[in-house]
Amino acid sequence: MLDAALIKECADPSLKPAIVEQFVQAAGSEDPLAITVKFGDRLILIPKPKTPEEAIEIVRENIGGSIVRVGLTQIPAGIGLKDASELNVDLVDPCANLRMGTSMFSKIFRIVANWYGNPMSEEVFPQLFDDAVHAWRTGKFEGESVFQAEDPGGAVVQRSEVEADDAGKAEDDTPSETPGETPIKPDDAGIRIDLTRIGGQR
Repeated sequence: MLDAALIKECADPSLKPAIVEQFVQAAGSEDPLAITVKFGDRLILIPKPKTPEEAIEIVRENIGGSIVRVGLTQIPAGIGLKDASELNVDLVDPCANLRMGTSMFSKIFRIVANWYGNPMSEEVFPQLFDDAVHAWRTGKFEGESVFQAEDPGGAVVQRSEVEADDAGKAEDDTPSETPGETPIKPDDAGIRIDLTRIGGQR
């Protein structure tokens, strides 16, 4: 669980703390030195770094032909850099990583919301969040690279505090659809979790 002070000081202010925590829980790591290396569909086993310097050295060694994810937010290493030598320990600094990661995730969230037509209803939050996390993990949304894409701007849909507080309780529920509801994207209906009842009984 992320420290509230770290979120307040370092996370992108356009995202509520509960959303930041949910994002890191869904797509990140509790270890600021965590490194994930993938070559195609294969996960490459690497030694666990003990220091930030070791972590960056591992990143530099693997960034050539692999996808390397780093730190609390598992941000892709090398975004916007021309050479691996430009990588530095800021990438594994908890505050800097959280700042960069949440800023980029906020942009991806806006890209997803823009594709949906920028709905402002809280009810669509679960679909938007799931798609944004999926785009974060794959680097693509609707066939386009999200990390290199322009930020469409606009506000990020936020869920109510009641929904945010109860989000963890719904994660273990089996996927279901409420009769009469039409998923926004039919292809994704099978992996959706019905969160509409959260907060409704209060």
